[in-house]
Amino acid sequence: MLMPKKTKYRKSHKGKRGGKATRLTTISFGSYGLKSQGSHWVSSRQIEAARRVITRYTKRGGKLWIRIFPDKPVTKKGGEIPMGKGKGAVDHYVVVVKPGMVMFEMDGIEESMAKEALEKAAYKLPLKCRFVKK
Repeated sequence: MLMPKKTKYRKSHKGKRGGKATRLTTISFGSYGLKSQGSHWVSSRQIEAARRVITRYTKRGGKLWIRIFPDKPVTKKGGEIPMGKGKGAVDHYVVVVKPGMVMFEMDGIEESMAKEALEKAAYKLPLKCRFVKK
């Protein structure tokens, strides 16, 4: 799973959701991309599931770029623990995806195959996405 090697702080605040993306809005590396249409937290497991779908569908052909990285820690307390007693331990990492962010990019395969692969990957993600090309 994707996670940072080292962070400045072990735990973080939830932060505010909302607004449109100002970075990662254009295709930079490949010819085709998967762009978000909503905002959500995407976990490292979801990114990995989408990556596996893409690589399996394309039979490891072409090149894939993952433009997002989960660097926000999400904490969780154990079951049957009463309220209080501080914040829980870090459970997993997420990335905050905003509308308009390009999450995956592809190149080196034909458009129809890239479109099908990225649409299959979109099923694995918790937000609506659309296929875009350069």
